[in-house]
Amino acid sequence: MIAQLWMLIQIAFRNLRASPINLLIGLLIFGGTLLFVVFGSLLDSLNVAMSKSIIGSIAGHVQLYSSKSKDELSLYGSMGGDPDLSAVTDFPKIKEALETLPNVKVVVPMGSSGALITAGNAVDIALDTLRNLYKAKEGKDVAPKFSKLTPAEIDSQIVSEKSHIRQIIKVLQADAQKALEILDKNAIDKEAQANLAKVSQDDFWNHFDDDTNATLDFLDTKIAPQVTDGQLLFLRYLGTDLDKFQTSFDRMEIVDGQPVPKGQRGFLIAKFFYEENMKLKSARRLDRIKEAMVAGRTIEKDEELQRFVRENRTQTRDIVLQLDAIRTAKMTEGLKKMLSAEDTDVSALLTKFFDTTDANFNDRYAYFYSDIAPLIELYRVRIGDTLTIKAFSRGGSIQAVNMKVYGTFGFKGLEKSPLAGSTSLMDLMSFRDLYGYLTADKLEELKEIKEDTGAKEITRENAEADLFGGESNNVVAEATAGVIDADKALSGMARKLRTEDLVKRVYTQSEIDTGVVLNAAVMLKDDTKIEQAIADINALSEAKGLGIKAVSWQKASGILGQIVNVFRAILIAVTGLIFMVAIFIMLNAFILATLSRTQMIGTMRAIGAQVRLILAMVFTESLVLGILFGSAGILSGSLLIGLAHNIGIPAPNDIAYFFFSGPRLRPDVSVMNMVVAISIVMVVSIISTLIPAVMATRVSPLTAMQADE
Repeated sequence: MIAQLWMLIQIAFRNLRASPINLLIGLLIFGGTLLFVVFGSLLDSLNVAMSKSIIGSIAGHVQLYSSKSKDELSLYGSMGGDPDLSAVTDFPKIKEALETLPNVKVVVPMGSSGALITAGNAVDIALDTLRNLYKAKEGKDVAPKFSKLTPAEIDSQIVSEKSHIRQIIKVLQADAQKALEILDKNAIDKEAQANLAKVSQDDFWNHFDDDTNATLDFLDTKIAPQVTDGQLLFLRYLGTDLDKFQTSFDRMEIVDGQPVPKGQRGFLIAKFFYEENMKLKSARRLDRIKEAMVAGRTIEKDEELQRFVRENRTQTRDIVLQLDAIRTAKMTEGLKKMLSAEDTDVSALLTKFFDTTDANFNDRYAYFYSDIAPLIELYRVRIGDTLTIKAFSRGGSIQAVNMKVYGTFGFKGLEKSPLAGSTSLMDLMSFRDLYGYLTADKLEELKEIKEDTGAKEITRENAEADLFGGESNNVVAEATAGVIDADKALSGMARKLRTEDLVKRVYTQSEIDTGVVLNAAVMLKDDTKIEQAIADINALSEAKGLGIKAVSWQKASGILGQIVNVFRAILIAVTGLIFMVAIFIMLNAFILATLSRTQMIGTMRAIGAQVRLILAMVFTESLVLGILFGSAGILSGSLLIGLAHNIGIPAPNDIAYFFFSGPRLRPDVSVMNMVVAISIVMVVSIISTLIPAVMATRVSPLTAMQADE
C-alpha cells in the first residue's frame, strides 16, 4: 500500500513538471490561498479589535436590563433615540445572585441618557465671577476658590473683572460701529446701542457699588445677550459606580485632574469630547493642523488645513473678549515683537499671527501655548468647575443637577475615537436625580418642603370638598411681586442637597447600590464562554425571579455591534466567491490537463491499468498540487500578515480608531485560518478533478491510442 502510494506521488511530481497547465493551476491555488489567508486574517483581526473597543469601553462582556422593557438595550442609542427601558429596582439582590455564578467576575451598575450643558459667554463668566467676589466680600457662602481670598485680594480681583468687562464693551462697540457701516439703519437695534453707550460711560462705573445687584442685573440682561459666543452642547452621559467602573474597565485612565473621590458625587468628561467641544476653537484648530502635519499633510496642499487657517484668521473675537486692559497690553506687545509689526490693535495682530504656513507653523504653535494661552481660558469648562447639567427625566420634566468636574478620562488606544470618546461619566446618585427617580434624599427634601409650606395630602374622594367646599378655600388670590433671595430660597435638607452634597457628602456602598439602575455590565473571568454565561444568567433570573435579561456585548451595542456580523458575512461571502471561482477555473484547467493526456491514459488502460489506478493517479496529482501550492500560499499570506502586524496598518480617520481599537490595526493569523484555507484548497482540488477523471476513464484504449493519428 505504501509502495503504491509512493509510486503515485512520484508520477504526480513527474506530471507536474511535464505540464505547463499544472503550473497554471498551481498558481491559481497559490493566489486563492494567499488572498483567503490575508483577507480572512484582516477581517478576523478587525472583528477582534472592534470587540475589544466595545467590551473595554462601556459594554463589558454581558449586559443586563429589565425583562419588562419595551425596547431592547442599545448602549449607543438607536435611530429613534434612547431605548425605553424599565428600571431595575433591586440591584443588590441581582448582584448578590449573579456573583454566585463561577464565571462572573464583577457586576457594574449603569444607566445612560443625553443631556444639555450650557457654557456661558465671556460676559456671563465675568459677571458670575463678580457676583461671587461681592458675596465673598460680604462673608456669604461661596466656592472655595473665592472664600480663601483675603479682603485685599478680593478688592484687587473686583477691579480686574470690572476692567475686563469694560474691555469687552469696547469690543462690542467696535462691532456695532462696523455693523453701522454695512447694515441698513432700520436693522440696527437702537436700544442695544443705547445700553452700550450707557455702560461705556465712566459715570456708570463710578456708581457701580451704589446698588451692586441692580448694576449686575443690568449687565446680565442688557449687555450679556449681545455677546454671542455662548455654547449649548448636547452631552451623552453614563451614570455608574465610578470606582467599580474604573477598576473593571482597565483601559480607562484619568487624563486631566483626578478621579471622583470614593462615594462622592462628581463628573468626569470624556477627553475627546472635552477637546472637540469645550476647547477654544482657535486652539483646537491649531492642534488639528499640528496633528495633520505630523501625519505628513501640508498646509500648502491640503484644503482642510487651509480652511482651518482662514477660520483662525477671521475668528479672533473669542480671544479678544477674554482680555482685560492689562492682558491686552501684554499680548499686544508680545505679538508686535514676535511678528516684527507696528500694529497696536490686538485683533489685527492676532489675524497676522494666525496667517500660518508650513514654514512658520511650528514656531507660532509653540508661541501660542507659551505666551498667548496663559493670558486666556482655553476651555469653557475648567477642571474643578461646577457644571449644570439639564435633561428630560423619564416622566418628561426637565431636571437639573449641579456637579463638580473632577477631571477628564479616556480609554487607552482609543484616545482619538469619537465613538469611545463621546460618553462622559457621572456618579449613580446624580444619575438617579437627573433621570427623575425618587431617591431617599429627594423624599427627605419633599417632606421638609411639605412641612415648611403647610401642605396637606388630599384624597381623590375628598378632592372637590377640600379644594372648593369651604369658605376659607379661596381659589383666586392676588399675586404680588417680590424679590427672590437666592440665599434664603433654600434651607434645611434642600440647601444641604444643593451645596454640601456636592463636596462633602460621602455615600456608602450600600447607598450607591440601593436604588434604581437601567442596566449593568458583567465582566467575566473567561471571556471565551460568553454564550454559556448568558444562558446561566437567564436561567438564574428565571429560577429566582430576578426580572432581568442578559445579552451579549454585541447585541447590546445595537447597530454598532451588528457591524461585527457584517464583517463576518463579508468574510463568508468572499470565501464562497473564492471557492466558486476557484472551482470553475480549476475545473476547466483540470479538464484540459486530463484531456491532453488522453493518449497516455489510453495506453495505460491498454496494458492493463485499472480504472481505480487511473482515478487514484489523478486524485493524487491534484492533492499534491493543492498541498504544494496551497502551503506556499498559506506561508506567503502568513508572512504578509506578520509584516503588517509589525508595521501596523494606520487608521485612515478618527472613526477607524474605534474599529482598529487604536491608531493602528495589528492583524494576526490564527491556526483556524490556516486549517480552513488548506481544507478549502483540498476540497476545491478534489471537486475540480472529479469530472475530468471520470471523463478520462471512459475513453476506450483504442480511441485514446488513435488520438494523434
